[in-house]
Amino acid sequence: MTDSRIRKFRKMLAEAPNYEVWKAAALELDYLEGNVEWKEDFASDMYHYELIYERLRNLQYYHQKQDYDRLRRALREGLHHDLGNMGNPALYTRSRVGTKHLIEEYINQVCDSLNFLCDEPIANFTLSEKIRFFRDTLTSYGRPALLLSGGATLGMFHLGVIKALWEKGLLPQVIAGSSVGAVMAGMLGVHTDAEIPEMLNPESHHLNAWKWKGIYSAMRGEGLMDQSQLQACLRANIGEYTFEEAFEKTGRSINVSVSPVQVNQKARLLCGYTSPYLMVWSAVLASAAVPGIFAPVTLMKKDLHGSVLPYTTRLRFVDGSVVSDLPVERLRHLYDVNFTIVSQTNPHVVPFLSMKGEDEKLGLAGLPFHLLKSEVQFHGRGLFDFMRKRLRPELLRQVSGQFYTIMAQRYSGDVTIAPTYTLKHYRRMLSNPDPAFARQLILEGERATWPKISMIRSHGRIANTLERCIRRLKERQAESPRDLRLVSTNDSG
Repeated sequence: MTDSRIRKFRKMLAEAPNYEVWKAAALELDYLEGNVEWKEDFASDMYHYELIYERLRNLQYYHQKQDYDRLRRALREGLHHDLGNMGNPALYTRSRVGTKHLIEEYINQVCDSLNFLCDEPIANFTLSEKIRFFRDTLTSYGRPALLLSGGATLGMFHLGVIKALWEKGLLPQVIAGSSVGAVMAGMLGVHTDAEIPEMLNPESHHLNAWKWKGIYSAMRGEGLMDQSQLQACLRANIGEYTFEEAFEKTGRSINVSVSPVQVNQKARLLCGYTSPYLMVWSAVLASAAVPGIFAPVTLMKKDLHGSVLPYTTRLRFVDGSVVSDLPVERLRHLYDVNFTIVSQTNPHVVPFLSMKGEDEKLGLAGLPFHLLKSEVQFHGRGLFDFMRKRLRPELLRQVSGQFYTIMAQRYSGDVTIAPTYTLKHYRRMLSNPDPAFARQLILEGERATWPKISMIRSHGRIANTLERCIRRLKERQAESPRDLRLVSTNDSG
C-alpha cells in the first residue's frame, strides 16, 4: 500500500502544474519516506546546530525583553552567510521540502527582527542610522545573484526559473545574463514587481527573433540571420532604457556579458556601474550576437540630451557566452555576491551537467568516468590554448580560441537549475517559439526550480530581507523632506 502511494505522489510531483500541487505531493512523500522526523531532530553532524540554537535563543530573548540595542548588536556582528554550515547541500537532499526546522526557525527569526528594526520607531535609532546599519550589514553579509546562461530559443526556460523564485520572494536583485540569458535579464531588469506577471505571459511578448538571411549573407560577415529582426524584437520587449534608467525604475541590477571581436580586448560585463548610459537593448543585442549567426554589434548609448549614438565606434562585440557565460568573479567584486543561482540552458553544457549528477550519485563507481572526463577537459584546454596562440590562418586561430574559452569556463553555480533535453528541444533551438512551446519551457523551468527552493531560501532570504529594508528606508528618507516642507507651509499659513 505504501509503495503504491509513493508511486502516486511521485507521479504528481513530475506532472505538477504549479508549486502548490508540487509541494503537497512532496510533503506527502517526505512523510511516507520518514523525512519529517529527520527535519524535527535538530542534532546532526552536517552543521553546527549548537551555534545556531544559541543565536536563535539570543535573538528571541532580546526581542522579548525589548532590548533593541542588544538586538541590533547581535544582528550586526552575528549575521554571517552560511553560519554554522547551514547551507551545506547535504542538508537539502534528504527532504524535498525544507530542511532542519532549527535552520528554518533561525532564518525566520532573523528576518522578523530585521523587519522590526526597519519598520518600527526605536529610541536613539534615527532613519539615517538605520540606513547605515542595514547597508553595512548587507555589505558584510553579501547577497545572492541569478545568472542566466546562453541557449538560444531554449532560454525561455529562464522565465520559469524567474517565475518560481519571484513567487516565493526569492528573486535576487542582481541579475546577470549572456546571450539569450541577457535577453531575459534585460526584460526582467526593466519590469517592476507589479509588471512581472505580464512579463511572464508569452502572449505579451514579441517572440519573432529569428529571420533567415542565407549562406551568402554569412560569407559576407553579416550572419545567417537578420539582425534587424532581432533588434526589433529586443526593443519591443526591453524598451529604450539605459542601465541607469532601468535601475532607477525597478531597483534591479542588470549585468550583460559581451565578448570582443578585436584582439587586445577583454570580455566586458556591462551594467549600471560600468556603463550607466548604455542602452540595455544594445548590450543585449551584442551579447546575443552568436558568431556566424549574427553580425558583430556596435554598442549604443544615450547622450546628455537623450539622443542615441554609438558608444565606441571602433569596437564591436559578440555573444557573451563565448568567453564569459557566467561572470561570477566580476559579480563578487561589484556586488559582494556570496551565492550564485545558475539557470543553465546551453545545449552543449546541459548533457554534461546531467552526467555530473549521475556521477555524484554513483560515488566510487563513477570515479573512472570522472577521472576520464577531467583528463579530456585538461588536455583539451591545453591543446586549444596552444592552437589559438600558434595556428595560422586567422580563422583557425579564432575557432581554436572559441573552443578554448568554452572548455575553460565553469558552467555551474552554488545552485544549478537545468532542463532535461529531448531531440524535440534541439530541433526547435533556432526557431521562433510559439506561445504554446514558450509555456512548455516556462513550466519546465518552474519544475526544475521547485526542488531547489529550500536551499535557495536558506542562502538568500536574509540578504533579500536586508535589500528590501534598505529600499523601504530610502523611500522613507525621500519622503521626509517633502513632509517637512508641508509642515512649514501649513505653519506659515
